[in-house]
Amino acid sequence: MKKTLLTTATLLALSLAGPLAAHEHEGCLDDGCTLQALFAESGSADTSATGSAIAARRFGEWGIDTDGMDRKAQPGTDFFRYVSGTWADTTEIPAERSSYGGFAILRDLSEARLRVLIEGYALGDPATQGDPAKIAALYRGFMDEKTVDALGAKPLQPLLADIRAAKDKAAVATLMGQRGGMFDSFFNLGVSDDQRDPDRYTLYLSQGGLGLGDREMYLRDTFKPQRERYEAYIAQMLQLAGWDTPQENAKAILALETRIAEAHWTRAESRNRDKTYNPLAMAEFATKSPGFPWAEFFKAAGVDGAGRAVIRQDSAIPKIAAIFADADVATLQAWQAFHVTDNAAPLLSSDFSVAQYEFRDKFLSGQPQQRERWKRGVAFSESAMGEAIGRDYVKLYFPPDAKAKMDALVANVKAAMGARLDTLAWMSPATKAEAHAKLQGFGLKIGHPDTYRDYSALVVKNGDLFGNAQRAGQFEWDYRRKRVGQPVDKGEWGMTPQTVNAYYNSVKNEIVFPAAILQPPFFDPDADPAVNYGGIGGVIGHEIIHGFDDQGRKSDGKGVLRDWWTAEDAAKFEVQAARLGAQYEAYTFPQLPGMHINGRVAMGENIGDLGGLTIALEAYHRSLDGKPAPVIDGFTGDQRFFMGWGQVWRTLWRDDALRQQLVNGTHSPGHIRAFAPLRNIDAWYDAFGVKQGDPLYIAPQDRVRIW
Repeated sequence: MKKTLLTTATLLALSLAGPLAAHEHEGCLDDGCTLQALFAESGSADTSATGSAIAARRFGEWGIDTDGMDRKAQPGTDFFRYVSGTWADTTEIPAERSSYGGFAILRDLSEARLRVLIEGYALGDPATQGDPAKIAALYRGFMDEKTVDALGAKPLQPLLADIRAAKDKAAVATLMGQRGGMFDSFFNLGVSDDQRDPDRYTLYLSQGGLGLGDREMYLRDTFKPQRERYEAYIAQMLQLAGWDTPQENAKAILALETRIAEAHWTRAESRNRDKTYNPLAMAEFATKSPGFPWAEFFKAAGVDGAGRAVIRQDSAIPKIAAIFADADVATLQAWQAFHVTDNAAPLLSSDFSVAQYEFRDKFLSGQPQQRERWKRGVAFSESAMGEAIGRDYVKLYFPPDAKAKMDALVANVKAAMGARLDTLAWMSPATKAEAHAKLQGFGLKIGHPDTYRDYSALVVKNGDLFGNAQRAGQFEWDYRRKRVGQPVDKGEWGMTPQTVNAYYNSVKNEIVFPAAILQPPFFDPDADPAVNYGGIGGVIGHEIIHGFDDQGRKSDGKGVLRDWWTAEDAAKFEVQAARLGAQYEAYTFPQLPGMHINGRVAMGENIGDLGGLTIALEAYHRSLDGKPAPVIDGFTGDQRFFMGWGQVWRTLWRDDALRQQLVNGTHSPGHIRAFAPLRNIDAWYDAFGVKQGDPLYIAPQDRVRIW
């Protein structure tokens, strides 16, 4: 699989015949002491296994990796190459990755830190020695490859026996309802803040049942090779599991999932918050969506007392229930057997884990090499006890002064957003008042939660990898399901401190920045302020704008899903949003004929980038207090600001991974994000002298201006 790296001009392949105008998380994207000192103080690990704290990489002398630039590239022709061309030419995607860039580099750093941390926890009695002993048991159980290989398919057998014993559809639905373990379902259940009553948790139900991720993979001719290889993979996994007639069952499973895919809403439809809040009483499911044993399903999930569930794709659910009713029990059993095996594969012998890697990572995403086992072990441990690990991570890698500096940055970007609202010519005073109220109510979380999860009820045993995984899954589901109808924990985080990402939560109306993203290239306390405003400032702005993007704007300042816009203002917004979507859909990928960014699916993220960068630039200018920005190494303040943004989005792709991103992702590819929003910002043209005739030029009247 080749590395995708084309010039921006080629990537654009813009049609110049006419004008371009024609993160769940909703918007998701220093070393404090030595490990020895931490462990000596807390007693939480064996210091003999630890090393020095691992430092983040600095970028250049003032925040930009100028050695990674391509000075021969013209910003108006290829801004990605201008900022990162030499880096791209001299960087190889690691064999165990399908893409590589700023996020991946920081994730590698976080992973390396976590490895040293986790391997330093002493193995002891998980029942009596607390979180460190539990984490040690989780990790070392995963790392005991010899024992895992010796067990082969043995851990699967009780689950497969349960499937074989499910002789009727009520029994099959009961297995589908067992949400804590390895079983899968045609319908996904989740518990989250109620979008119309943000102070209470509620139960949500959505479409499921697809092993290829998205309906398009089943329905478009473009993906015929992926479907054929998927069918072979299903047969392979069933054979490894010892299931009868694997080839015949694989055909039947693919046909079944194709029918489900036809019933699914598209990704664009599924993110429309006007249509995805549909409460239905439990007693009405049998009549509204007949053919599926709902009572058994909800009882097995432990949510039969919830009273109601909010359906996300209301017209799809009855169709999927009918598909279940039409399917024969043998096919449903085989479907469950495959999905159980696929879910369990990372915890089984190498026959299973390698087969899964060969299909899901190598074939679908072009990743030449399976990730090292220790990295998979770290991920497994995090999935079970992420906040417990994060507690120690924060002690090492998030000094208090970083939070103070972030507080100041956020306050300035938020103030810039307030000022921006006042100047919007297209928005009426009534809507502006509501927008200001929403902005005023924004919550902020930086670094880490004030209170961490309690894992005392989680049962972990030494030498029981598969059992630990099942118990961890059940522990997590029980934690969620028992909250239905209860008051919302406003202090809870949706990401661990060691996560390299950020998000906006519309129901809590808050923006959240975990500790791990607050490092170069996003944030460096010692870097030039212009670079920080272009990097983490742009990310802060991006998350703020998610509260005002095409879906986030549908909740008010208290997180309630309601329409607070005048009809005229909403119509003006939609016109500008459609123009922005058309810009992104115009980008083509010659190495992937027929593939495009889905402007509606990526709309929220693209609005977040454009609006976020706009207000971050205004915040940077405000920070100068009327003084001229210094010139550093020949670069003006605005130039350094935009370079800071471009550097964040350094990204290289393997072709297959890029295809997966375009089909399954909600974000535009990173190397597009490096330049696409800039084309609508007048200051970028002024900063770099971009003029008419340059490939990235957009005429002033065609530039999209929303926030």
